[in-house]
Parts: sequence; structure tokens; C-alpha cells
Amino acid sequence: MAEGSKRKTSIGEFARQVRAETSKVVWPTRQETIQTAIFVSILVLILSVFFLGIDTLFGAVVRFLLTLA
Repeated sequence: MAEGSKRKTSIGEFARQVRAETSKVVWPTRQETIQTAIFVSILVLILSVFFLGIDTLFGAVVRFLLTLA
């Protein structure tokens, strides 16, 4: 793509393009947002407990191995 073929966009034109693209977005409903937030919160809780368990297990293994040395 040649440098000469690019044209600069004015601030006003840019703002109009942004407004036009934003109007095309399908925004989630309040109910969808709440359901997604709850789902994410539950997954974060489950994963944090999982990684706590893995970390505790690995810590115990390392402590056991260090007692052998």
C-alpha cells in the first residue's frame, strides 16, 4: 500500500465514524450482564479454590522433599 494513497481523517469525521460504529454494537441487557457477572464470579471462586489446593499440595511435597535432604 503506497503512502500517497492514505488520506488523513479530520477529528469531526473520526467522531462521526466512531458514533456510526458504536450504534452498530449490540449491547447486552441488564439481565445478561448480571448473569455473566455471577457466572464469572462463581468461576473465579472455583478456580481460586482449585489453585489454592494445588499450591498447598505442591508446598507440602516440597517441604517433604526438603526434609529428606
